[in-house]
Amino acid sequence: MNDICVFLGEGYEEIEALTVVDILRRASIPVKTVSITGAREVTGSHQITVKMDELLSEIDFDKVEMIVLPGGMPGTKNLEACEVLMEQVDAFVKADRPVSAICAAPSILGHRGHLKGRKACCFPSFEEHLEGAEVLEEASVVSGSITTGRGMGTAIPFALSILERYQGAEAAQAMAEKIVYQR
Repeated sequence: MNDICVFLGEGYEEIEALTVVDILRRASIPVKTVSITGAREVTGSHQITVKMDELLSEIDFDKVEMIVLPGGMPGTKNLEACEVLMEQVDAFVKADRPVSAICAAPSILGHRGHLKGRKACCFPSFEEHLEGAEVLEEASVVSGSITTGRGMGTAIPFALSILERYQGAEAAQAMAEKIVYQR
């Protein structure tokens, strides 16, 4: 299996990004943190600095299994302003390859027209940005190749949805039990 890549810009939401990394690594799914800034360390919206596994310039998108976009401000805006990443998001969605976004980040998919005819969720007050989507108030929503999550408080179910995509419902339930999370 290729790497799942979690892309981070300055001001990302730490829990949303690192929960995905943590849960997938516990499940032995290859996952990398990727800086869009050109720097090896990226600081989140709550001033937590994390060393990245890779830089955007080092990524071969033909070998990326899934793109993950964490929310946070201004992290979401910084991701959306990254043209190289947005070109890849567009290409992934067009090719029906998996893309996941949580909190404010699903707004990026809405702005780019990728949620038309799909179900999705996002941080409360960002619903108007999910252009063309059937907006749900669930913790995490899987609609075809796109997974969305509502926010920091739903980071675990969001990460478990990604795990379920690759290892099935039983593996996701087993992980939930292992980390003492009630689904």
